[in-house]
Amino acid sequence: MIQTRRVYATVFSVVALLTASSIALISQNTGRRARALIYNPVDENNMVTLTGNLRPEANAENDLGEVSSALPMDHMMLQLKRSPAQEQAAAQFVEDLYNPKSANFHKWVTAQEWGKNFGAAESDIKAVTSWLESHGFVVNSVYPNGLLIDFSGSAGQVRRAFRTPIHNLSVEGVPHIANVSDPQIPAALAPVVEGVVSLHDFRPHTMVRPKYTFSSGGQTNQAVTPADLATIYDFNPLFAKGITGSGQTIAVIEDTDIYTPATGPTDWDSFRSTFGLTQYSTGSLTTEHPKPPTGVNNCTPPGVTSADNEAILDAEWASAAAPGAAIVVGACGDTATTFGGFIAMQNIINAAAPPAIMSISYGNCEAENGSASNAAIGKLYQQAAGEGISVFVSAGDEGAASCDASSTATSTATHGIGVNAFASTAYNVAVGGTDFADTFDGTTSKYWSSTNSATFGSALSYIPEIPWNGSCASSLIAKFSGYPTGYGPNGFCASTTAAAQGWVQVSAGSGGPSGCASGTPDPATYGIVNGTCAGTPKPSWQAGLAGIPNDGVRDLPDVSMFASNGVWGHFYVVCFSDPNNSGTPCTGAPSTWPGYGGTSVASPVLAGIQAMANQNVGAAQGNPNPVYYALAASTPSVFHSISRGDITVNCAGTLNCYGPIGFAGPGRGGRPSETSAAGALSVSSTTFTPAYAASDPTWNFATGIGSVDAYNLVTNWPKQK
Repeated sequence: MIQTRRVYATVFSVVALLTASSIALISQNTGRRARALIYNPVDENNMVTLTGNLRPEANAENDLGEVSSALPMDHMMLQLKRSPAQEQAAAQFVEDLYNPKSANFHKWVTAQEWGKNFGAAESDIKAVTSWLESHGFVVNSVYPNGLLIDFSGSAGQVRRAFRTPIHNLSVEGVPHIANVSDPQIPAALAPVVEGVVSLHDFRPHTMVRPKYTFSSGGQTNQAVTPADLATIYDFNPLFAKGITGSGQTIAVIEDTDIYTPATGPTDWDSFRSTFGLTQYSTGSLTTEHPKPPTGVNNCTPPGVTSADNEAILDAEWASAAAPGAAIVVGACGDTATTFGGFIAMQNIINAAAPPAIMSISYGNCEAENGSASNAAIGKLYQQAAGEGISVFVSAGDEGAASCDASSTATSTATHGIGVNAFASTAYNVAVGGTDFADTFDGTTSKYWSSTNSATFGSALSYIPEIPWNGSCASSLIAKFSGYPTGYGPNGFCASTTAAAQGWVQVSAGSGGPSGCASGTPDPATYGIVNGTCAGTPKPSWQAGLAGIPNDGVRDLPDVSMFASNGVWGHFYVVCFSDPNNSGTPCTGAPSTWPGYGGTSVASPVLAGIQAMANQNVGAAQGNPNPVYYALAASTPSVFHSISRGDITVNCAGTLNCYGPIGFAGPGRGGRPSETSAAGALSVSSTTFTPAYAASDPTWNFATGIGSVDAYNLVTNWPKQK
């Protein structure tokens, strides 16, 4: 066991025309067949507002006044939309790609083919780009998918064209820029324009969590190494058969480059050599700054930023799960308005030969992300599913309170229930988080050896799992600490022990129902699911398992993997040596190396397992969820059921909060003040219905289907006939 120190296309007049035979010919179609949606001349005196394109932080309290008109606004992204009929046609086409009875089963298309059949009409694109150019914007490129336009200009041009000024803001002491009103466009363009993906510099947050340490009287930690991962989740029989992800490429999406030490081996090389992964000679790591297929390059090398711990752990642990795979760090720098990871994803998915697997460990809650950005992510992942790309996304690290995620420490949930917009589409795997139950059960010696192997493995077998939850509101933590509940005046969250030892924190694997993938929340509130918000409709494949609610919306997560950051003494070991971001030299035994957790790590691990599945069947598999849910129904041994514990976090106020002590009145942006505390996030505020408990062993909001037995998953994966 390792003891670590504390480190912190087509539009059809009716959808019925999209027959099986016409779909089968999609890859042969060489002309854009979309019907034009713009009929009227552009009239600047007849404007419409693009609602849902305003950050909640852009309010009077944070406002510092308008930016200079000359401020560059480079590589903004204008998201286009389809007609309702074309939208249904695209959805049906992707549905058929995953239907074994369809003539189109697994007949993936290219980005060019996708655009020709499901992008905007060429005349509509020309009308939109001409309007942009008439206001002095430079159109850098139109993506092959026919749904995204990259353009650049200045803040003054944005104000004149979109009728919204860009202001300086100060949010919790951090400077930002953002539009202070929803943008407007000429009504003639409205049928084909969804919105500007962003007119601000608020970035999605990483899901990585530094190792958490509490005062426990000298507790010994059993850190998770690659050898432990292989034992616990049954990788070793696959490795013995040569199934290591060889021949597969996994792209991990970042907005930072990886830190490289000035002398000595790289962190990647130290990780691979220390943990015995160099025996898999096909494993490799490269960093790419993916360019767009056409037009002006929008992917600048980001350099090493404060998120470089995210990049290296994504790369290392994807490789730990698939040691023979090629790992590609796809990294683009942020622009004044656009998240570099979004640019990287667009450029990769629209490339001529994209990798078959992609993992992203960033996110932003639906209600704060904005309708244009939500739509852009959904359409991008849909295209990926059409191309046969498997997209894995961290569900989040805030329990069901993803709108309480923050770049700074979040101690109390105040926004109610919300989920990660990057994970709540119908076309990606949302990866939740688990922890091991041995410490709680007092069975540590049963599952961990007192000595390490040559590659620092000490796990003896699969270890029963519980949801990852580091909040005082956790029912298991409260019980272990001697309290009847986590909430209320007599609960653990109200104790001085919880405060002193750092348990009052919004920290847990995320899950919950999609609530604001479309529509607009009430602008008077701050990141709360209300107003005209609507969730992503429930995908057809999310069915057939006990526990899946009949709520009509996409529910998260799908599958979970170990993601703890040390709550019960277990976390991932990472070689990360950047001294500017709490890294340490990777020398000697890894007991001195940094420890991390979070669904940030679970996502690339599951991506690595998919690489082995792809290798075994010899083909890309696209969205794995239809197979996951079918296997869960037919072959239960593929998944580890998890039915104890919860992802409930401590909360304040009256919104989805049961048992808070007092209420200090409204705070910033209309949300409750964090001075009221000691409640537990609940589906009901009048009775305690935890949000959420791992109550059903088949599917639940805390862990989805559960974690995987990699050998059983890969060997039972259906082979295409």
